[in-house]
Amino acid sequence: MSEMPCVLVVQHGEKGGPGRFGEWLGEAGVSLEVVTAFDGSALPTRLAHDGLIVLGGGYMPDDDEKAPWLPGARSLVAQALARSVPMFGICLGGQMLAAVAGGKVRADAGAPEHGSTAVTIRAEAAGDALFHDLPEVVPAIEHHVDAITALPPDAVWLAETGRCPYQAFRVGGRAWGVQFHPEVTSERIRQWDAAELRGQGFDREELYAAAVADEPAATAAWHEVARRFASLVRDGDSGTVRR
Repeated sequence: MSEMPCVLVVQHGEKGGPGRFGEWLGEAGVSLEVVTAFDGSALPTRLAHDGLIVLGGGYMPDDDEKAPWLPGARSLVAQALARSVPMFGICLGGQMLAAVAGGKVRADAGAPEHGSTAVTIRAEAAGDALFHDLPEVVPAIEHHVDAITALPPDAVWLAETGRCPYQAFRVGGRAWGVQFHPEVTSERIRQWDAAELRGQGFDREELYAAAVADEPAATAAWHEVARRFASLVRDGDSGTVRR
């Protein structure tokens, strides 16, 4: 029997693990190697895995002084792009993919997004291996003030919100970035700083209640995306839908 394919996961913060996205990948026959770079664990210099996931964190993609492992993470993203290794970037990870591929990311860009948010799936997603045939609007948990302000050249724009247009995109055939957090559930919201949220005009308990209500729809959509990503890692399919 062949070994289970393995995805390298770059974790940037203590609470920022792969969550249910990792559980869904495991159910679909893909194992994870999680490197907790924030605590000094060394990232590999060479991407020798079947896939790459870069998670979120409270940094800009080039905050190298605050997070000295970021150059290594960017190198892994560049290797995934160069070798067409399947990649999925979440929040900071999506911003890093955009920056490495030639897009632009800006700190404190526009209005902040927190809690369950209606993400509109664009028409371009119809031909995408991960985002095709999703509902027209899918709720997703957001938690960011930094944002992508320009997609990389030739990127495919897959999803948007009114406050932050570039919610999901694909670079090449096998690399995806998202601004939202498909890996977390509503419970994560109760770990956020209530005072900081109030300062930005949000009530934590209201955000939590809305996320609980939206959880079934969010879970169904993002579970399917995780299953499709696992299939890509397992079977080596392209990033576009085979009709």
